[in-house]
Amino acid sequence: MADQNFVDYVKICCRSGRGGPGSSHFYRDKMTAKGGPDGGDGGRGGHIILRGNKQLWTLLPVKYRKHIIAQPGGTGSGQNKSGAQGDDIIVDVPLGTVARDVETGEIEFEITEDGEKVILTPGGRGGLGNSNFKSSTNQSPRYSQPGEDGREEWKILELKILADVGLVGFPNAGKSTLLSVVSAAKPKIANYAFTTLVPNLGIVSYRDSKSFVMADIPGIIEGASQGRGLGIRFLRHIERNALLLFMISAESEDITKEYNILLNELNTYNPELMDKPRLLAITKADMLDEELKELIQSEINIDIPYTFISSVAQTGLTELKDLIWKEISEEI
Repeated sequence: MADQNFVDYVKICCRSGRGGPGSSHFYRDKMTAKGGPDGGDGGRGGHIILRGNKQLWTLLPVKYRKHIIAQPGGTGSGQNKSGAQGDDIIVDVPLGTVARDVETGEIEFEITEDGEKVILTPGGRGGLGNSNFKSSTNQSPRYSQPGEDGREEWKILELKILADVGLVGFPNAGKSTLLSVVSAAKPKIANYAFTTLVPNLGIVSYRDSKSFVMADIPGIIEGASQGRGLGIRFLRHIERNALLLFMISAESEDITKEYNILLNELNTYNPELMDKPRLLAITKADMLDEELKELIQSEINIDIPYTFISSVAQTGLTELKDLIWKEISEEI
């Protein structure tokens, strides 16, 4: 059910409200037969607005709103009264949501704070009433502006998970097991590749009531940046993680080679990921004795901090948390 409920990509049609027409009205009362122009402006059409909501973690509510339509603005009236503005449509989205234009593919903005509001599709401006066109040479303008059309645009909303630590590794490297042990998260765990099909988040407790957020990203394989395996569908989630924790099994024939393959996939997808701090956890270390650990250490040629852990035996986890917190604190 969790797999079905996690939605991180939707395409929606947004139709903002048309602006209301201005009024071509002249002042009249029982004492004034031919008063001057007093037509009010039309109301603005309704905007379509995205609002950040920290209580949401998926774009699932938006998935079933393929067409979002805002109301038009009201018509201006006499006595310089402006028409009512069309009601804005506010769409709540999780933090980390990116809005793209369908035609250009360009990123328009990102929602990163709770309560943050950004106009996705602006409503049309209301037309000016005839009172705006009065001049010394035209005392009685009999025309006003129509309202501006609203916009109809297709937008793409993508979710990039916001987390302090992102787990990076090949399928079946022990990422989900680690998350299940150090947090209250309950990801699906099994002894086959691609068990994890959606990102999972967990809050990891640390010393003195401190904590940080860890994200389990579906496994990467060689060629993922070109679409192999689960392709680039989940690589974008890594972009929003402050720290990348690479996880490689102690069963690997060449840990350095696997690390370089993972690093190359990230670099191919987005070179900016190379600027993020990185750590390495060598998993399933409960199968190693001290002699094997020393042998593996002598063969590792990696220029980042690393440690041996076993999620099943729960060894090395405190040392891993210490390394993670040190790196996170330096970033802050």
